[in-house]
Amino acid sequence: MEFGLWVEPEMVNLDSDLARAHPEWILTAGGGRMLGAARNQQLLNLSDPGAYAHVLNQLDALLNEYPIGYLKWDHNRELGEGGLPPSGRSAARAQTEAVYRLIDALRLRHPGLEIETCASGGGRVDLEILERTDRVWGSDSTDAHERLDLQRWTNLLVPYEMLGAHISSPVAPTSGRALPLDFRCAIALFGHMGIEWDLTEASSSERARLAEWVAYYKRRRRLLHSGTVVHADVPDPSYRLHGVVDEEQNEALYAWVCTASSTVWPPPPVALPGIDPDRHYRVALDGPITAVDGIATHWGAPLEWLMSGGVELPGRMLTSAGIALPELFADRAVIIRAIAIDY
Repeated sequence: MEFGLWVEPEMVNLDSDLARAHPEWILTAGGGRMLGAARNQQLLNLSDPGAYAHVLNQLDALLNEYPIGYLKWDHNRELGEGGLPPSGRSAARAQTEAVYRLIDALRLRHPGLEIETCASGGGRVDLEILERTDRVWGSDSTDAHERLDLQRWTNLLVPYEMLGAHISSPVAPTSGRALPLDFRCAIALFGHMGIEWDLTEASSSERARLAEWVAYYKRRRRLLHSGTVVHADVPDPSYRLHGVVDEEQNEALYAWVCTASSTVWPPPPVALPGIDPDRHYRVALDGPITAVDGIATHWGAPLEWLMSGGVELPGRMLTSAGIALPELFADRAVIIRAIAIDY
């Protein structure tokens, strides 16, 4: 593990030595009017050379003194009506460009530093910031139910290896929703997986299961962080299927996820996108969740290919006609692996 520091260098508290010494560095609205307080914070005007130099030197000093591997760079209040003196013209462009220069300068001085971009969750995710950061915090919601769609749409721009995805505590602090451990892990698997849970509060069985998922993530990380991301068109809105296929189409990993009680029984066959229609594949459950957990047998006869440990099928059938997938309760998921027979 490496030590990281959570910083918010663009902010200032009015009850601070910095604000008292340099009130001219604080962004104001037209006519010098103070911006409305948010989180007891105001904004430093980084387009001011003095404020810029101060923030750069403070961060540089920390990185020089301590073995900090990464910075979580947060920005938790809006720029709002902040204006540049003396005109009061919007400070948004100048402030944003100053942040880019600041990150560039720190990277030049500390080439090994990793930076995660965060702004009230996913408020600062754009192509320019992706040029400068190693990881994106897509949302402050760690609720796996909400994270499913949050990560899906963020992934249109951000690859999985840059998309922070954390396993939360049993009850998500951002929503109060209680979710099973396997579901939380299966959703975080497709991203830059982390843990956001006080493990001293976890039972021994929870810690053992979590360790299984961490080990599994490490085994599949090469594929998850290098392959082509795919999403299936599933007609039933209660279900999702997303996955990653390696460049040679030798191997694919999919998550089959249920988010609500479906009006359709059983789920219709679903095509597995991304694999080579001219090859044969073995399809089976993968990871800690198995058919014997009961997930594949609720409310009906079990799927034979799941219970027997997998099935071999032509890629053309899998990508066109599809394959029958298990019926799941809401907020449940299984991981499915397809691997080419000749691989």
